[in-house]
Amino acid sequence: MIDAETQNTADLYRLALLLTGRCDLSIDIAADAVVSPEAGGSRRTVIGKALAAIRAELDTSASRTRTADVHKSAAAPRGWSLPVGATRALIENALLAIGAFPRAAVLLLIFEGVRLAEAAALLNADAALVWKAQAIGLREFTANLAAWKPQTSIGPSPLPASI
Repeated sequence: MIDAETQNTADLYRLALLLTGRCDLSIDIAADAVVSPEAGGSRRTVIGKALAAIRAELDTSASRTRTADVHKSAAAPRGWSLPVGATRALIENALLAIGAFPRAAVLLLIFEGVRLAEAAALLNADAALVWKAQAIGLREFTANLAAWKPQTSIGPSPLPASI
């Protein structure tokens, strides 16, 4: 059985990994949040540090998002639902296959429940762009999950690249 402190550290690492897309940064960010007396293992601290660590990548992805057409993103087929064999790892891989800015918008707004105005401030963007990024990210996320086919061999299922 995993104790609460270990579970919190693992959750902070997972959050940092999903935001940054990088294991090396995520370990440092989660460790800093856990040992820092002022942070106290805070998700807010992890979010801030993770976004700061990939600021250049976020800015580049935001530029691509700004010019992207929301309606041209691939969507999940009609009537699709999450496959029975779907795991946490599959969901995380489907998120990691999304570009940095739309992924951050989805993680903040949907998974973390951050308000739009606060997400816009954290992402250093206007609310309309964050809203657009969320729409693109959600469409890509569901398309990534819909593309997954259970495998008989061991190994991750390839997911499409995106913005």
